[in-house]
Amino acid sequence: MAKKKSTLAKRAAELEAAVAGLFTGTPAAPAKKKKRKKSKKAKVVKAVKKTVKKAKKAAKKAVKKAKKKSKKK
Repeated sequence: MAKKKSTLAKRAAELEAAVAGLFTGTPAAPAKKKKRKKSKKAKVVKAVKKTVKKAKKAAKKAVKKAKKKSKKK
């Protein structure tokens, strides 16, 4: 597998090509579009929210049970 070029190496190559293009009169090659990294945050946030919701529900249940017990006495 070919080793990925570092950003600095890519940029240097682009600049070299651009400078060479200036002297030779050849048009610059169209720049590659940058790919956006896929975010993975959403999944984690969703999971955290779910657990928080469960905890809140459990707390509410406990309070209700306690109230019922105190009413019975």
